[in-house]
Order: sequence, then structure tokens, then C-alpha cells
Amino acid sequence: MAQYYEGIGRRKESIARVRLVTGSGKFVVNEKEGAVFFPRLGDFEDILRPFGVVGQEANKYDVSVLVNGGGVSGQAESVRLGIARALQIINAEWTAALRKKGLLTRDARVKERKKPGLKKARKAPTYTKR
Repeated sequence: MAQYYEGIGRRKESIARVRLVTGSGKFVVNEKEGAVFFPRLGDFEDILRPFGVVGQEANKYDVSVLVNGGGVSGQAESVRLGIARALQIINAEWTAALRKKGLLTRDARVKERKKPGLKKARKAPTYTKR
């Protein structure tokens, strides 16, 4: 088994475990091809951004991803963070470039909990005087 580099990415309810192996550029997400798993316009290109920032071509690495939870956007961003963290392990000198582009920052925003007496987290029922 070849040496692999692993990065964990999280966003909202989504968790992605990303493994990078030097190879031919295969991108597999949950046993599907990456472009098939993320068909929405711009998502797949956004996921591959960390490779461009560090000056590496995405086809130098085989990427294997296990992602679950959350929706499309959360999963895409968690995969991107996982790739950035794995690249950081490969070469520590890339950390500054990745950090400057905001690719190593975990977006901690999550859905706010519903409060009692309200319809959602902040939406209150209509006030009636009588």
C-alpha cells in the first residue's frame, strides 16, 4: 500500500475524510467519480482550489473521499478543507499560501437551535393584541 496523507474536513453537519496518494489524478467521492458526486456548477472546481493555490496539479494525486452528513454545499466545503489539510501534511511550506487564501480556516457557522415558544430559532409567532 502506497503512502497516503489524510485530512479531515468539517462544515455544518458534514464530515469528510480525504486521502491523497501520489498517482494519476483519480478523484473518488463515496465510490463515485468526483464530478458525478458534485454535479452542481462550480462545486468541483471549488473543491480543487487548494491544488491551484500550492501550485500542484490535481492530476498528480489520487484523491479518495468518504463524506457523510449535511447537504451539497456543506459536503463540498468539508472536502475542500480536508484536501487543504492533507496538502499541508505533504509539505508544511504550503501552509502560508493555503492560510492566506482562507482554505485552512474551519467555517464554524452551524444551524442555530430552535427555542421554545418560537417557530424556528428566532422566528416568533405573530403578535396579536386581542
